[in-house]
Amino acid sequence: MEVNLNVNGRNRSVTCRANATLVDVLREQLNLTGAHVGCDTSQCGACTVHLNGDAVKACTILAAQCDGQAILTIEGLSSADGHHPMQAAFKNCHALQCGFCTPGMIMSAIDLVQKNDDLTDAQIREQLEGNLCRCTGYQNIAAAVAEGASAMKEAGQ
Repeated sequence: MEVNLNVNGRNRSVTCRANATLVDVLREQLNLTGAHVGCDTSQCGACTVHLNGDAVKACTILAAQCDGQAILTIEGLSSADGHHPMQAAFKNCHALQCGFCTPGMIMSAIDLVQKNDDLTDAQIREQLEGNLCRCTGYQNIAAAVAEGASAMKEAGQ
């Protein structure tokens, strides 16, 4: 079947199986490998992307369901001016180790910040429960989300 997507601001048309997941189409057909397949059960959050502005786990949504929709992946965050403020915060706070979960964490964190004002550390930790990191204790991740939230606010994002 043919599916038309707007991915990172660019219209893309792909031919895929009716049961192809969004993450598979992004990775295998569009070569956007930032969203990772970690569990295939919506538990780890490594595949998180934005669909029409909302964070979704791309391993549990069919590409066909996204026909005509706007998708933003980690690859679409940076601009000519540099990294997105949340990406910069993750770097500044050393909020990654192996990096497998990082794209999903960043995409979830941006969604969290865009939907909430003045997040507390407890709220950040609670809202990121759907994203698993097997390497860290989340301290630096929570600090990065707080720093990224502040930077996004300053940038008007």
